[in-house]
Formats: sequence, structure tokens, C-alpha cells
Amino acid sequence: MKQPINGFSKLPKEEKINWLATHYFTNKEEGITILKSYWNSDKKLQQLHDEFIENTITNFYLPQGIAPNFLINGSLLSIPMAIEESSVVAAASNAAKFWLTRGGFHAEVRSTIKIGQVHFIFNGSKSVLSSFFNEKKAIFLKESEPITRNMQKRGGGILDIELIDKTDQMSGYYQLHCSFETLDAMGANFINSCLEQFAKTLKKEALSYPLFNDKEKNIEVIMSILSNYVPECLVKVWVECPVEKLFNDSEKSLDFARRFVTAVNIAKIEPYRAVTHNKGIMNGIDAVVIATGNDFRAIEAGVHAYASKNGRYKSLSHAEITNGIFKFSMELPLALGTVGGLTKLHPLVQLNLDMLGNPGAKQLMKIVAVAGLAQNFAALRSLTTSGIQEGHMKMHLGNILNQLEATSEERKQVETHFSSNTITHSAVTDFINQLRNN
Repeated sequence: MKQPINGFSKLPKEEKINWLATHYFTNKEEGITILKSYWNSDKKLQQLHDEFIENTITNFYLPQGIAPNFLINGSLLSIPMAIEESSVVAAASNAAKFWLTRGGFHAEVRSTIKIGQVHFIFNGSKSVLSSFFNEKKAIFLKESEPITRNMQKRGGGILDIELIDKTDQMSGYYQLHCSFETLDAMGANFINSCLEQFAKTLKKEALSYPLFNDKEKNIEVIMSILSNYVPECLVKVWVECPVEKLFNDSEKSLDFARRFVTAVNIAKIEPYRAVTHNKGIMNGIDAVVIATGNDFRAIEAGVHAYASKNGRYKSLSHAEITNGIFKFSMELPLALGTVGGLTKLHPLVQLNLDMLGNPGAKQLMKIVAVAGLAQNFAALRSLTTSGIQEGHMKMHLGNILNQLEATSEERKQVETHFSSNTITHSAVTDFINQLRNN
């Protein structure tokens, strides 16, 4: 029977691994060998990785690919993408190549406002609380100056603080709803530090406010935390060209454009389709977010919330044909950073940002959003023409052959056979077994 362990975090890495292997691995020696095979031979670099998180035992690698030929606002870029799913990089690259000769991708940042909140309980007069807040608002800002001074010098800082009454949804529940500009930093630590200072000021000033009775003076702060829902940190991206320029055949072009628009409209009204539709967008977005050292979980949460902002989950992208012009576009929230965190610690992240021209946060927002739109275009192009599986399974064939430990000669025969036959895992397995039996 397995027993819990005390002080695991204090053990050296080797002891952590030995304990884990002894109690949880089917094959102890093989498990240890696998873990150590992913250690970096550069001890200094491995130590850097070990210190990113807690209880580190090894590195978990993702393949990084490159999607070239992205023309964005007139600049040609090669985009790094870190992802484990086959066909994603290929699809993005194909979309980039397709639009390279049709005007490229266009992108603009609409706004970069980020949000944080102090959640508190106040059981008392709403009007007196409102008067208190209006009188003390300047003090909230003044007492946070030691935190905001450097950010303000660069042009950022606190934009506004509002008192929000939520008592119609929960008894006594109010918020300090705060907006921030964090420039090239994602800004989580900055925002949370400001919010915690606001909470201290709120409690301190309430204790000495003469219009509060004894009960009202004891405001209960529940938590102070930034929000990953950033509906005012928006970037818009789009591609467009005359319908007849989509393909050499004008009839084919019109039929493709019509089917494409219909496919997007289906994702606007059918949630079952919309989730998969938007997941495809996030294939492109997450891959670049990871490659540039940003928080893909925060991005995912914020984007999917935005897709539901009108009370129904729907497509993030939009397609239309207007006056003979095909336009495919998307607007979504992306709170990204290019300074702080892993962007200055992870050597590969630094190299990837250098590859992208060392963009600021706004430029990175454009690049990431373009990758998402490209991925969505490629998926919809396949879905509305040949079908998604033809291209995907060709890319996935290599994974199947690796699982079956195919030899180089077997690979050649498999690739020849399935160049004209439908690829499925069982079909490839049967074919390999047939080769081996013969």
C-alpha cells in the first residue's frame, strides 16, 4: 500500500526521482532512464529549467516548428510554433503561402486595457459606501504610487478604479473594478500588487471613516486578483481579396467562397461546431503563445469567455462576400507580454522573439492572432473541399509508423500504398502486419 511522503519538496532531485520510481513506476530502472534522458546536458541550462517550477524531475519537450511566408502588414515573418499535434504547422504554412500573393494578413490592435478586481463584502448603506469611495479614490491611487512609479514612467499604470455594486447577485458583495495599462509586460505581478495595496487602503480608510458605523468599518476583503477576461485588450486580424482571385477558376472561386462563408455562419449558430471551430483557431494561437513564453491557459480562458460574451458560445471568426470581395476576419482578446517572466529567462523563447524581430506586446498580439486566423482558414478550406482527414492523416501517418516501429523499407512501402488508399490506424497496422508475415 502506498504511503504519503512528508518533506518531498526538500529532497534533492535524485532522491525525488528514486522515491517516485520505487513507489509508482512499473519498471523502476527504465522509468529513471527515461526521465534522465530528457535532462539537458548543459548543467547551467538544466538548473535554469529546474527553477522554473517546483519539484522538477525532468523536462517535457514539445516539438517546435516554423511556419514561414507570413506577410503581416507588409512585413514578411517566419513564425515559431510549439505544439504536439500533427498538421497544425503545415496548415498554418499553407495558409500563409496562400495569402502571400493575395495581399497578406492585416492586423490592428484596438486596445490594450487589462482588468483586476478587489472582491469584498460590505453590509451597510450603499450610498454611504459610494460617498466613501468617491472621497478616498485619490488615496487609493496615491498609496499605490511606489508600485506604479516605474510603470508610469514608461507610459503605463492604473487607468481607473470603479466601485461596482453586485449586491443584486450576492448579499453584501462589491468590487473595486480596476483597469490597467501594462505596456509590453503581461503585467500579472504588477496588477496583483496594485490590487493588494488597494485592499489594504480600503480596510485602513474604512476603519477611520466617520460616516461608517462600527459594523460598516470592518469591510471584509475576500480576494484581490487580476482577471484573465480582457474584453478590452483586443486585436483584429483579417485577409481579403476579390472572389475571382481566390483560385484561377472563377466558378470554383465563387463556390469556395460561398461554402466557406456558410461554414463560418454554421459555427455562429451551432455551439457543437463552434467549440471545434474555435479550438482550431487556438491550435495556431497556443502554439505561438507557448513558443514566446506566454501563458496559454490564461489566453484560452479569456478567448473562450469572449466567444460567449453575448450569452451564447459562437465562432470567433467572421466571413463575408461584399461587392465581390471575400473577407475573412477575427477580433479577440490577447493579453500578452514580451518582457518579464520566461521571456527573459528561457533561451529558446528569447531566440523565438528575436526571430520575430523582438516585437513589443502589441506587435506580438498581431502575430499571434494572425496565426490563429491562418489556422482557421486552412481548416475551413480543407473542411469545405477535400475534407479534414485527407491532409491530417497524411501528416499523422508518421506517428502511426513510429508506434509500429516500422523500418525504413516498411515506411517506403506504406507511403507508396497509402498514397492512393485511405489512411486509418487499423489499415496501416494491417498493412504492416501483412508485410511482416510475407
